[in-house]
Amino acid sequence: MKHFKFPAVALALGLGAVHGAARADLDLPAVGNVHAPIAVAMPAELPEGGWFTSAELGAITTSGNTTGTSVTGKIDARHETANWRHEFMLSGFFKEDEYEDDDGKVERSKSAERFAASAKASLKLLGEGKRAFILGSHVNDRFGAYTRYSSIAVGHGSRWLNTEDKTLDVEVGPGYFAGERATGEDESGVTVRGAAQFRWRVSPSAYFAQTVSVEKGTSNTHSVAETSLSTKINSTMQMKAGFSARNDSSVPTGKKNTDTQTSLTMVYSF
Repeated sequence: MKHFKFPAVALALGLGAVHGAARADLDLPAVGNVHAPIAVAMPAELPEGGWFTSAELGAITTSGNTTGTSVTGKIDARHETANWRHEFMLSGFFKEDEYEDDDGKVERSKSAERFAASAKASLKLLGEGKRAFILGSHVNDRFGAYTRYSSIAVGHGSRWLNTEDKTLDVEVGPGYFAGERATGEDESGVTVRGAAQFRWRVSPSAYFAQTVSVEKGTSNTHSVAETSLSTKINSTMQMKAGFSARNDSSVPTGKKNTDTQTSLTMVYSF
């Protein structure tokens, strides 16, 4: 099996540099995925060069006739300056099942193992909500149609809708991806990336978000969509219900085109 190197992996290493103080009392909670902007509304009192960071964690353990454990987690971080916005993201999903073999011996088997990281730098342009960006991301998915998928993209983003309780951000631009299919074949090529994020403050303590991104290449179209509903518990804690879907138009024989995940997580902001 061949392995490849890609600049996006180096960009993801920037996650380790996240540090500093941050405010937790944002009007909207931090939500997003590897392929979409965080786009959190920054409070007026966030100082120049300040950080905002949030971490979420969810786990399910079953016993009885069905025994298993699944864990999902994510860390978002954002750094704001007068001219730049830097965004970092790290997420993971793990699932292990327990069963008895024909001899009655208890065995454990992993059925999901996915890790993703991204780093993004956005230059704020003249005009409200307009920016130029560069985004690098990398995904390791042991059981996916692509066991490795790295991409880098540049482009332009703007806010198409900005009301008291709703926002809509759209991005578009060219990119490049390199991946390894489950069959061990390496694949790479030029892409066109489009992404959109809709956010709605349903009530003073409830928030809805929908993110969609599409990377269209010559051999594959990679799409990611995430829907979430967050409820504020206090100034630092939120409960979040989410549904995500990842789709590849071209997959090896025996693999499905779409992977979905439903989660219920606790989010802590600091």
